Amino acid sequence: MSKRGGFQGGMPGNMNNLMKQAQRMQRQMEESQKEMESREYTAKAGGGAVEATVTGSKELKAIKISKEAVDPDDVEMLQDLIVAAVNEAMGQADQASSDAIGKMTGGLGLGGGLGF
Repeated sequence: MSKRGGFQGGMPGNMNNLMKQAQRMQRQMEESQKEMESREYTAKAGGGAVEATVTGSKELKAIKISKEAVDPDDVEMLQDLIVAAVNEAMGQADQASSDAIGKMTGGLGLGGGLGF
């Protein structure tokens, strides 16, 4: 009796290759995630008056505030600039993560994302 469907040891050859690809992709995603978490993203607000730096794992690493941004009579503006700079840096980290995931999943025919 001839073997049909490319079975090898009870598992189709294509399935075996698919499993190997999935394992390779998982390792690549783990490596990419570690790399993304160690990267730093910096954004400025108020024409550079406030600068925030975050990591890819969304840890706030640094805040720089120029002396010109410190006005005791307008603390709210400084607070708004800090929030804007931090949010922009976080957005950069999110975008970089999405781009990396899109590159990895693009070859799977998922339209560059998982659609969740």
